[in-house]
Amino acid sequence: MHIMEGYLPVGWAVFWWLVALPFMLLGVRSLTRITKANPELKLLLALAGAFTFVLSALKMPSVTGSCAHPTGTGLGAVLFGPLAMSVLGSLVLLFQALLLAHGGLTTLGANAFSMAIAGPIAAYWIYRLTMQLTGKQKIAIFLAAALADLLTYIITSVQLALAFPSPVGGFIASFAKFAGIFAITQIPLAISEGLLTVLVWNWLQSYTPQELELLQLIKREPQSHESI
Repeated sequence: MHIMEGYLPVGWAVFWWLVALPFMLLGVRSLTRITKANPELKLLLALAGAFTFVLSALKMPSVTGSCAHPTGTGLGAVLFGPLAMSVLGSLVLLFQALLLAHGGLTTLGANAFSMAIAGPIAAYWIYRLTMQLTGKQKIAIFLAAALADLLTYIITSVQLALAFPSPVGGFIASFAKFAGIFAITQIPLAISEGLLTVLVWNWLQSYTPQELELLQLIKREPQSHESI
């Protein structure tokens, strides 16, 4: 993931910036409302951002002009909703582009859409759906984190296939090539991320019960919580 600087054609780089920007702006509004209403949640917000930064910095080499790594966005999406994670995830990507040469500024819109927007949206709704169907929170946390990780790479494969369609087979052939290469490393990484996120969730339940209780109250009233 983290499509490297200058890899996308200019037209696609601009396109993904335009797609990502509205989510980022809505995310700023969501974060402002969350922190104003519940300033005691700032530390938990910082932890969610740090979790994403550390996990997404654990990059592994790939042969696709990109790399493979956990994303760490599922935890924050379950805690604060996907809009909040669109900002936290984008800031993580920005710092990694500037400080670690991981990704890039021209490709920040594309990377933000796949990791900080699409992944968290998937995590949020997978968590809610699993809770409604099973009521088992740890299973919901695991699936949210693992499947959000996989979806991030599916979206990245779509982005790369759109930008570089195969001369033979077009978009479909190119997508199959990119997704197939990513799947080799990403499926075990996604499972690992799901298990790690459950462990972190257990830790949060032990050490931040008041904050989690507060967030559960917010999630029981979706009309007062920024979500998609």
